[in-house]
Amino acid sequence: MSLFPDPPLPTARRICGIDEAGRGPLAGPVIASAVVLDPNNQIAGITDSKKLSPSSRYCLAQEIRDRALAWAIGKAEVVEIDTLNILQATLLAMSRAFDQIQVPLELAMVDGNQAPRINCPTQTVVRGDAKVEAIGAASILAKVERDRVMIEYAKQHPEYGFDVNFGYYSAEHIDALKTYGPSPIHRKSFRPVAEALQVNSQPPDLFDQH
Repeated sequence: MSLFPDPPLPTARRICGIDEAGRGPLAGPVIASAVVLDPNNQIAGITDSKKLSPSSRYCLAQEIRDRALAWAIGKAEVVEIDTLNILQATLLAMSRAFDQIQVPLELAMVDGNQAPRINCPTQTVVRGDAKVEAIGAASILAKVERDRVMIEYAKQHPEYGFDVNFGYYSAEHIDALKTYGPSPIHRKSFRPVAEALQVNSQPPDLFDQH
């Protein structure tokens, strides 16, 4: 039993759940979602997006978009990640998603232990995507949208396999970075990308000529 249990979850009817996808990858934006579920229009199966198959996520995302009281997507681009750092860029994406919500709210619940600065009372919940339905819904929308974005980038940069790795670290992704160098959507502030950039910027070896 934990010595520091989670605070009791509120019973407010108008809760906005906020979560993100894409903090860890080497490439692509970080995308956040804000969702206000309708307590009178329940959606079965909502949970942490990572526990769902791609097909289940896709179907649930469509249900959430159709049946939620409100939902929105926010994004922080690679240049913002490299400029601000990934945490601040994540909070920025969250605030951009939340700022689009136009229904009255009692509380915003945010996955993790840090919340964006928004005009609403907030509560953070570690692993909230598996504990709070609205956060789980936000995690699903954010993940589905980010996957869609990365699949589109894969058409522009097929050598990196973004339609398979979605920008995350993998042996194949690292090999492509070493071979081709970083693409415009790689996060240059992330160490593997910075190392690949340094390697690819070295001048070619010259044979000694005597």
